[in-house]
Amino acid sequence: MNKIYTYKPVRFYSIVFTLTWSFWFIGIIFGKSAADGGLSLLFMLLGLLAPSVTALCTILFSKSTELKRDLRHKLVGLFRVKPLIVLTSILIFGAIVAVSILLSTIFGESLGQFSFADDFSFAGGGVLALVTIIVAAFLEEVGWRGYAEDSIAFYCSWWKESIIFGLVWGLWHLPLFFMPETYQYNILQQSPWYMINFFVSIMPLGFLFTWVYVKNERSILACMIFHFFVNLLQEKIALTQATKCVETFVLFIVAIIVVALNRDMFFETRHIGRLLEDIAAGGGV
Repeated sequence: MNKIYTYKPVRFYSIVFTLTWSFWFIGIIFGKSAADGGLSLLFMLLGLLAPSVTALCTILFSKSTELKRDLRHKLVGLFRVKPLIVLTSILIFGAIVAVSILLSTIFGESLGQFSFADDFSFAGGGVLALVTIIVAAFLEEVGWRGYAEDSIAFYCSWWKESIIFGLVWGLWHLPLFFMPETYQYNILQQSPWYMINFFVSIMPLGFLFTWVYVKNERSILACMIFHFFVNLLQEKIALTQATKCVETFVLFIVAIIVVALNRDMFFETRHIGRLLEDIAAGGGV
């Protein structure tokens, strides 16, 4: 019997950070000149592609039949997607947004936030911004759920994995705060506190993504759908940055509830070292 593939998270994340940050720091340089705005956007998109390209290359050149088959099942295995769970996750996030707006009125924010924003908050708006959201939601997930998340969960519980991945995922975004025309750059110009809130909010959001991922039998497609709706709601609902601080608090409450209701999923250790075991044994489709 062939030896089961051993994930290599340190190597993977080292490559991803090197590629992404290199592209984004080049984009920052070009972004200082209005005439080079197009090049800045190009390098931003190249940075977004780094996790998925690294994951695909890692898997395709791994010599592991099980790892390649697992990726195929996660990408196109519609049998893994649980429509009710995906729909529930979208409705939960919609409720998080609604509750956050209602709570924000305590701090003087307007109910007018229950409306659509005129445009996107980054990358010049319009079609380019929509393309960026699609790339982030669909292609990022190939990297994060294709290899990154599993590479951590191979060695620990999904609870610990969610914490570690949340920290890494947040740090990965850091250069964007210094690249003009990005969402992160725009909120930093408003207040450093909003930058801090962005990093803090990623932690509970990471738990929700893990829940969607595992409950859908590690389906990348399910996470793509959820990621797209999260990005779309965050961009097209007219939330103020003050309300997004309230939203972070609501996210933590919801994440705690989700973990409490799925304790076995988050704290079990049966999967450690065995993520590909069913594939190697000929299980699955």
